[in-house]
Amino acid sequence: MKHILTTVAVVVLSLAGSSLLMAQSIDPSYLGVWKLNLAKSKYTNPAPKSMTRTIEAQGNGLKGNFDGIAADGSRIAYSFTTQLDGKPVPISGSGIPGGADMIAVKPLNSRTTTTTTTKGGKVVGTVRTEVSKDGKSTTQTSKITDANGKTVTDVSVYDKQ
Repeated sequence: MKHILTTVAVVVLSLAGSSLLMAQSIDPSYLGVWKLNLAKSKYTNPAPKSMTRTIEAQGNGLKGNFDGIAADGSRIAYSFTTQLDGKPVPISGSGIPGGADMIAVKPLNSRTTTTTTTKGGKVVGTVRTEVSKDGKSTTQTSKITDANGKTVTDVSVYDKQ
């Protein structure tokens, strides 16, 4: 009986430990509501008029919601939920960069992630997101293939709200 209880305890602690490691892979300052700072950002194509990113903990992963107004006045509203394992998951909504239908997010360290977006299995974008050391801003460096097949690089700076 003692052997069974010991085995169960080891399994439970192992599972709890692995969940804790995943949850700790992203610094808590990565989470929150972030508003685009157009004055600090640099865009190849016309910049959006506004953009707000909301990043929330979701189980062992993250849920991302993006809401804004594109340069042409159209609505940007898309979201996804990821386990931060680098595996593609659906992304849905309007105004998704490159028209992506899947997104894969992987932490590089506690404050930095790398994201790959695909459309029909073809890579249409990569994004590196880094939270500043003070946790007050994030910088996203995006390389997106636009509708004309041209790759554009943008640097978007967001301030924590």
